[in-house]
Amino acid sequence: MSESFRKISNGVDWLLVLFILPIMAAGIVTMKSFIPVESAGDFSSKQMIWVAISLIVFYIFSFIDFGFLKRTNVLMFIFAALSGILLLLFIVGSISNGAQSWFDFGFFSFQPADMMKLVLVLILAKYFSRRHVEIRDTKHIFISFFYAIIPVVLVLLQPDFGSAMILLAIWFGMVLVSGISKKHLALVFGAGIIAFLVLWFFVFAPYQKARITNFLNPVADIHGTGYNAFQSTIAVGSGQVFGKGLGFGTQSRLKFLPQPQSDFIFAAFSEEWGLIGSLTILILYSLVIWRILHIASLGASNFEILFGMGIAIFFMSHILINVGMNVGLMPVTGIPLPFMSYGGSHLLAEFMGLGILMSMRRYARSAHKDDMKNEFLGI
Repeated sequence: MSESFRKISNGVDWLLVLFILPIMAAGIVTMKSFIPVESAGDFSSKQMIWVAISLIVFYIFSFIDFGFLKRTNVLMFIFAALSGILLLLFIVGSISNGAQSWFDFGFFSFQPADMMKLVLVLILAKYFSRRHVEIRDTKHIFISFFYAIIPVVLVLLQPDFGSAMILLAIWFGMVLVSGISKKHLALVFGAGIIAFLVLWFFVFAPYQKARITNFLNPVADIHGTGYNAFQSTIAVGSGQVFGKGLGFGTQSRLKFLPQPQSDFIFAAFSEEWGLIGSLTILILYSLVIWRILHIASLGASNFEILFGMGIAIFFMSHILINVGMNVGLMPVTGIPLPFMSYGGSHLLAEFMGLGILMSMRRYARSAHKDDMKNEFLGI
């Protein structure tokens, strides 16, 4: 029996799972506490179903040998297919909160941008793993940016400013960990400023510009475009040290706080659990990132190492942007908080990424020395 258990559990980092479970529980408990009695189980019960499905997918993925993802033609096919799905949104996509970024299947909705973030991590991990020796060549920065800018443009046209920010953060973070020089880093920052100016004058919708303006001056329009950020900071601050108690968060229960089950769940949680609860959640997130980076450091090749670091960047960018906008330090965007916000597509993408990471850990010993040689030869 012990041998069977070892075989089933081998490859899965159960300490990582142990850190994630209380974060998901905090999200579900918060959803249940602030919804009116007549629909108390709506968001929370649906989220429990998505949590169960995602954990099953995570476990199944941990048993699949994803060595085929090292093949360029496979990754390019997946990347092209998902880009096509993003284009399909403009024809049959459902509009929610002003963005045409969802496929509505009636009993559930799916946002393909979440999967594209994971695919971009895979694409960049593959690209940089083959060219880590040549990374100081400027052309690799621009070629890698080309892979990122395609989905960025597609999601900006929806318009989904939040997902575009995450995609750019993934690219920028993976360029940094790939070994870029300081001179080229300055070049990337300059390109980023130019890109922002182009987006500001030719791409951003008026409401997106208003969100950035209100980020710089939060009290400029608290009854209009700055309302969400203002109510969120009130919710976080009113929790004080120990919080108002479970079910006593007035900002969410009285519906002053918009989207408390998704975009602003950190504010809703902070109001009820206070500074102590907020710090506990942030510590748990820190431990999750630590375990991911630890697993990445044990990768059998540069591809596994870069993929693990990319997954860590994926989570860190979501956490920093979401928590930042909840406390008034970042512009308000429709970015979910990993494992905690309501929704199935982002939760599936997160656990798929972790499942692939567990698979790489499980099959690390089977990696042949030729794989390492191929990375240096660019095969």
